[in-house]
Amino acid sequence: MNARIPVVLAVILTSALPLGARAAEPKPFPGPATKWQGFPKHDFKVGELEATVVVPEKALPGRPWVWRGEFFGAFADADVALVKAGWHLAYLKVPDLFGAPKAVKKWEAFYDAMVKDYGMHPKPGLIGLSRGGLYCMNWAAAHPDRTLAVYLDNAVCDFKSWPGGALKKLGASKSGSEAEWKKMLAAYEFKNDEEAIAYKLNPVDNLAPVAKAKLPLLLVYGDKDLAVPHVENSELLYNRYKALGGSVEQIVKPGQDHHPHGLKDVTPVVKFFTAALESKK
Repeated sequence: MNARIPVVLAVILTSALPLGARAAEPKPFPGPATKWQGFPKHDFKVGELEATVVVPEKALPGRPWVWRGEFFGAFADADVALVKAGWHLAYLKVPDLFGAPKAVKKWEAFYDAMVKDYGMHPKPGLIGLSRGGLYCMNWAAAHPDRTLAVYLDNAVCDFKSWPGGALKKLGASKSGSEAEWKKMLAAYEFKNDEEAIAYKLNPVDNLAPVAKAKLPLLLVYGDKDLAVPHVENSELLYNRYKALGGSVEQIVKPGQDHHPHGLKDVTPVVKFFTAALESKK
């Protein structure tokens, strides 16, 4: 009987401790904070990777976050609105990798740090603007269990369309360049154009794992996009995802080209991510 007293006493004492003493608190984001749109912004490294995190004034329960695939700060009205609503905003600087497997690998290291070290929600929302769509959709296909929802804005969904396009006689886009195509070949470690053309894991071709996980998609695009033609990218992805039974919304901007990105009223984007988060409760 007496041998049990220390055990019982330990339980009582532990229960009396503050929550912070019993469970590890998330680490603060490193480095001095600067300001971005009035919010604290931390620029720091995860290993050799350069990362950016914007912190809301009051984080939502569970510390949800949205992850920019590319072009941090560009056409960022929706990003700002989400931070105002209590979401953290994150970006990992891995340019010129076009969402290749090596980019996804680097994202994995950042994801682990965000969730394990900084206590962020295990399912980030993804924002794929232009070529950022390749990063976001390839991450979602590789890690649907680590994805909340994906918002694509005039997104590249097939590198054959861009930077391939008319340059390689693979699509209508005339905005591709030999330099960008070569960067893409190097990122994916293709030996030649033929290997790239034969690749079957572009987002438009690899939607099954995303649909199986029932990940919601929001597609915003202009129907006069000359750089990233919607019929080869957003519209094709929309039709294929819908055919797979996936949850997908589209907002088409009549007469709009590739720029400007985004919406004048970003309420649909905030509602989209909010609904996805609520569905996980």
